[in-house]
Amino acid sequence: MKKILVIVSALIVAAACGAPSTNQPAPGANANSAETSAATMTEADAIAKEKATWATLEKKDYDGFGNMLTSDYIEVGDDGIFDKAGIVAELKDFTVADPKFSAWKMLPIDKDAVILMYDVSFKGTFKGQEVPPGPYRASAVWVNRDGKWLAAYYQQTLAKTAPMPPPPANTPAAKSGASPAKAAPASTGADLVANEKMVWDALKRKDYDAFASFLDDAQIEVEAEGVSDKAGTLKGVRTFDASKFEQTDFRTVKFDSDASLVTYVVKPAGPKAVPERHSTIWVNRGGKWRALFHQGTPEMPASAMTAPKASVSPSPKAAASPAMKAPAKKM
Repeated sequence: MKKILVIVSALIVAAACGAPSTNQPAPGANANSAETSAATMTEADAIAKEKATWATLEKKDYDGFGNMLTSDYIEVGDDGIFDKAGIVAELKDFTVADPKFSAWKMLPIDKDAVILMYDVSFKGTFKGQEVPPGPYRASAVWVNRDGKWLAAYYQQTLAKTAPMPPPPANTPAAKSGASPAKAAPASTGADLVANEKMVWDALKRKDYDAFASFLDDAQIEVEAEGVSDKAGTLKGVRTFDASKFEQTDFRTVKFDSDASLVTYVVKPAGPKAVPERHSTIWVNRGGKWRALFHQGTPEMPASAMTAPKASVSPSPKAAASPAMKAPAKKM
């Protein structure tokens, strides 16, 4: 489902909640206002900017929307991955009205990037057909480019309202004691694809200690079932067999020298299994690269209706991401 909101800055993690859920941009939420060139971004600034992107879509102001995005903007949805030109073109077939926001949370990645997470519901159509109203779990990254804060990434996942299924019986526990699988994990670096593969390798051999070492202490994961902190992610990865998932179609986007995003497709075994789109934000903390944020979005079958985003970006969920938990089918 094509996203319509530009995703807020870097990796998500804890913090704030409780921003007003008004449906119109807050006063001064103009992308060209003085706050745009501020050295740092507050949560209130980020929320105002995110709402402003929705407002441009309501008005069908596609030039205004595009001006809020970085040149290398990326959006991840249940129907694909879009660059700036692709999402602007796609959104011209999308109409949105009466967006309602809640559960705002922002986490600074560094002084030049932040991640904004929130829930959104709206009335909309795509190519004349109604799209699911949500709620959607949305994430956006805002970055400071030459003194101007712009949206660099967006992804949304249709929230799952049904109760989560119980974990499979006899779930293998983490390995303990000396063993080949418990060997010291490989060092992460600026090669995000290599980092993700190391995470998945740890999950496939059920080396949860190694997996934990790849996560930042403030790590956050967004899935159809909910939002989890590091402890929740570590618990969730024990409920699936990572060896039954294949990772393909990797793409990366650099936010700044200390933060980048990798997005890819997770393919479960089985002809009827639903692939998912996963994204992880990696950050450089004191010379060590750690996974700060992860989101999964199940792909929507071509025959099903999907809702474009309300910012600019897309994922599937059933198995834990290399830096998060395994994707779980959301729809």
